[in-house]
Amino acid sequence: MLYRRFTINPVSAAGNTVARFGDYHAAQRAAGGLSDDGFPAAQLDIIGSGIRLAGRVTGRLTRTRASAAGAVSGIWAGLFIGILFGLFTSGHTWLAVLAAGARFGALWGAVSRFATHAATGGQRDFSSFRRLSAAHYGLIARGGGAERARGPLAQARLPSAGPD
Repeated sequence: MLYRRFTINPVSAAGNTVARFGDYHAAQRAAGGLSDDGFPAAQLDIIGSGIRLAGRVTGRLTRTRASAAGAVSGIWAGLFIGILFGLFTSGHTWLAVLAAGARFGALWGAVSRFATHAATGGQRDFSSFRRLSAAHYGLIARGGGAERARGPLAQARLPSAGPD
């Protein structure tokens, strides 16, 4: 199995909270410090709470900008396909196959992004990116090790909001 399924019971997680942090990197540093002190890292979880999705508007999206963005992403896809086809060619023709793939990808990306933007009829005429973040991050120790983890964490004097 390539991945491990896990579930966290919110009721039991509250009693196993070692500390809460304002950002993910601080929780990560605390988990790393506990691991360095010999705490079994496989028993730690970092859980974000107060999840929010923030979108930042980066500018006006015109048909020209949509086409240009589509062409750039299409170039990458075309290069990938060109590389795959180029593996089965010999001599100097692989460069021509690669260039043709990039040109076809750029054309396809520009036309498809232009058509997609035109089909919305101006309902979304801005470009943006989205980011998922949490209000705070809890460092959870599974298996009843929360008390054992709080000692070394308190000695390290890492900034935290304390246990839940």
